[in-house]
Amino acid sequence: MGLFSKFKTSASIDWLIVGLGNPGPKYARTRHNCGWLSIDNLSAKLGVSLTRIKFKSMCAQCEISGKKCLLMKPTTMMNLSGEAVVEAMNFYKVPIERVLVICDDINLDVGRMRIRRKGSDGGQKGLRSIVTLTGSEDFPRIKIGVGSKPTPDYDLAAWVTSEFSDSEKKTVFEAFARASEAVKLIVAGDLDKAMNLYN
Repeated sequence: MGLFSKFKTSASIDWLIVGLGNPGPKYARTRHNCGWLSIDNLSAKLGVSLTRIKFKSMCAQCEISGKKCLLMKPTTMMNLSGEAVVEAMNFYKVPIERVLVICDDINLDVGRMRIRRKGSDGGQKGLRSIVTLTGSEDFPRIKIGVGSKPTPDYDLAAWVTSEFSDSEKKTVFEAFARASEAVKLIVAGDLDKAMNLYN
């Protein structure tokens, strides 16, 4: 059995793996949906589908590195992502240190990854919602670069809800694959190794 495998529905969950994004077709492949797109990549590797609707999210249970995990794509808007996370944390009694969040970062070049054990929201509204509603910054996160605004006066909301250019797509989709590998290491307890390999 590999690091990734399916398991039947269980009352216990060791980790929440949360990809941030916005619901709806117009946001599907935008910069702000890097978290969702990363979860799609991960779930494809796992052979699972996020067809269960619970905790204001699309969910799937799986096993990663021997740990029982819940993959989550919150279906709230980005700035309400914490509502979904808190519901799942409370239901499964998962501590904040075992909530792994994947999101976009406009301060990183397209496709660059940055893994952190904890930290501030850095202006990312989904992270801000999670920090606000859990009262803690002490959760690991994988940030995927989507590039900075093309000009200082460019509207930020328009930028993060824009799609990647053809030349950027290969780079960012390679980052989603690396993020899946990083998830395996982090869940296995090798966060430092993940940071050394992928930061």
